[in-house]
Amino acid sequence: MSAVQLSVVVPLYNEQESLRPLMGQLLGALRPLGLGFEIVLVDDGSKDQSAAVLAELGGEVPELVAVLLRRNYGQTAAMAAGFDASSGAVIVTLDGDLQNDPADIPLLLNRLEEGYDLVSGWRHRRKDAAISRLLPSLLANLLIARVTGVRLHDYGCSLKAYRREVLEDLNLYGELHRFLPALAFIEGARISEVKVNHQPRRFGESKYGIDRTFRVLMDLLTVWFMKRFLTRPMHVFGLWGLGSIGLGMVLSFYLLGEKVFAQADIGNRPLLMVAFLALITGVQLFCFGLLAEVQMRTYHESQGRPIYRVRAALRGKRP
Repeated sequence: MSAVQLSVVVPLYNEQESLRPLMGQLLGALRPLGLGFEIVLVDDGSKDQSAAVLAELGGEVPELVAVLLRRNYGQTAAMAAGFDASSGAVIVTLDGDLQNDPADIPLLLNRLEEGYDLVSGWRHRRKDAAISRLLPSLLANLLIARVTGVRLHDYGCSLKAYRREVLEDLNLYGELHRFLPALAFIEGARISEVKVNHQPRRFGESKYGIDRTFRVLMDLLTVWFMKRFLTRPMHVFGLWGLGSIGLGMVLSFYLLGEKVFAQADIGNRPLLMVAFLALITGVQLFCFGLLAEVQMRTYHESQGRPIYRVRAALRGKRP
């Protein structure tokens, strides 16, 4: 097999029935491309016989790379493990439940060749329950697009294609795998979207439910902050801190004037407590801003990580 050009990363959890059909579909879609490829299957601590099936497939499929995690860490960690184990210049991800169609991979690769760094699939005809899956997904996509500024129809589609250099700039935590387009956009990636097929689930049931909504919202706030203030946290904490301090001082001087000139009793005034809290809150926010600035500098400087990304460098030809 030629050098690996394409890596297909698939996180798995309790998908023993899907593994052999999935492998057949992947090989049928990838071998005709004429590229050196590998299929990285990451078992995220499955409790069924997924690991045993992977061991069997390892003796049959030379392109297979199986990664077995010690326990169930979650989809984000499983994808990160797959990225680390892969070696291709282009990485494609998809789910292991047979709902994503491997036959769509060439569509993503063709769009990637048009000059994009990340291509996301859009399940424009999803085969999921309308109330429990489609409606929450629609609302989530609208909210995420609004907050991040990256206009995609389907953030939840796992079928995506990335250039390796984009992923090398990203560290994944929490539920951040669904925000990869937004994180890549922060790093300057060019992003596109293509319509892909979506199949009804054939085996088992979804491993992800409505219970992860809270975690997704918290990660969305993290992404929003990183997009707006990653390299300048003092701009948000300092602004609100100074505003709060200013409000506290205005209220304090107002109450002082009433005490001095009107001989008013301000000791039991709720406004006095508001002024005191505003001052304390402002000082705290300002201190948070200073600490965040120190953390930001540590984050970049300890890794030798610049605050910019260079797409290309061009030099004129010397005579």
